[in-house]
Amino acid sequence: MEITKIQKLFTHLENVITWRINNSAEDFNTAAPEFKINDHEGFQLGNYISGKELAHQEVIILLMALLPRLDPALLKRIYLEFPNSVLFDFCSVNDNGRLFYPTIQTVQYILGGESISERLKALDYFASDAVLVKDEIIVFSGSGQDHTSINSQISIHQEAFNAAVFGSELLPKMSNDFPAELLYTSRSWEDLILPQNTLQELKSIEDWYNSSRTLMEDWGMKKKLKPGFRVLFYGDPGTGKTLAASLLGKYTKRPVFRVDVSMLVSKYIGETEKQLAKLFDKAENKNWILFFDEADAIFGKRTNVRDAHDKYANQEVSYLLQRIETFSGLIILASNFKNNMDKAFTRRFHSCIKFNNPKHEERLRIWQQNLPEQLHLDGIDLEQIAKRYELTGSNIMNVIQDVSLKTIALKDPDYKVSPDMLLESIRKEYVKEDKIFS
Repeated sequence: MEITKIQKLFTHLENVITWRINNSAEDFNTAAPEFKINDHEGFQLGNYISGKELAHQEVIILLMALLPRLDPALLKRIYLEFPNSVLFDFCSVNDNGRLFYPTIQTVQYILGGESISERLKALDYFASDAVLVKDEIIVFSGSGQDHTSINSQISIHQEAFNAAVFGSELLPKMSNDFPAELLYTSRSWEDLILPQNTLQELKSIEDWYNSSRTLMEDWGMKKKLKPGFRVLFYGDPGTGKTLAASLLGKYTKRPVFRVDVSMLVSKYIGETEKQLAKLFDKAENKNWILFFDEADAIFGKRTNVRDAHDKYANQEVSYLLQRIETFSGLIILASNFKNNMDKAFTRRFHSCIKFNNPKHEERLRIWQQNLPEQLHLDGIDLEQIAKRYELTGSNIMNVIQDVSLKTIALKDPDYKVSPDMLLESIRKEYVKEDKIFS
């Protein structure tokens, strides 16, 4: 059934192209075959077009971009019927010359015909702020997004193809063009042991996801409030900042990308801004969560201008401020210290959440919830361990892993953990952080 409905869309495209060949001087807006979106809903591609609220011209461009994947012979069939049409002078051909592929100039002719002014107007649909380009739905032949030539062949981006035809999102992998990795966790909120007020603040971010559309759209606050939601997580390493970001993604059903700050920062003037621009452009309108770990490196305080380096470093911070304020999704910045962040950023955060080192009650819960049930603690008082040794959640998990591996290696069927074995693993964590162990 869905194949039949997709074919109906391409039948409409064929009718429009045939109409243009026979009516080169007619106005597309008033004389082209009518397109009613209601006639094409109830299946994935039709719903995608409806959800994007595409104009008729944009629908034609999208279908042209889909031709090489879904109906590569359509233009060839039309050519056999109208071999002398000027339309085919504007198409590109494959290596053996047997198939025609659409170019920007092809679309210009379909939308504008012989009218120079209408063909120029058609170029607006290929501008950087046009929905098909901005949302990375269509791509062009050549390197990157260089589509200055009207001879550039158009096609659909792989991610957009998956979304439009299959309804699935193909998430990008870490690369130089997208310096971020997808975070995933199998854990739950119960595994994040934090003070109740901190957990409530985290849950309020969930509330934003659940209620923002009502606030911005239904209540008309879109004109008064800036888009998106900005949060600062600050606190010592190992206190749960990354896990909290992962859980927010899991429970809001949004992918979380941890940005590799080292890949963004460049010693070359202007390069950091370019990298950030690519990152934000890629993530815009995708409902992704961007998690900047160790954000101080690019979101840190501006300095007094002493030389050209300071001047451009401050420009980077100003550029970042501008981009995060206009980003429509959730941005989480993580830092060890709140005071490391530029105050212009902290003023614009919707929430600043402190991740304290766990108190002894919380440390005890971390021990109890995460020790494998196979381990048998031989003469160990966990409550005393939790009171005496001030470890973060990350430290405790390292200790648990260490003693578990040692116990398994001993091949003791009872899997007993002695006090000395546990204390040795704790001592290793203290030494790693240059803390005095006693």
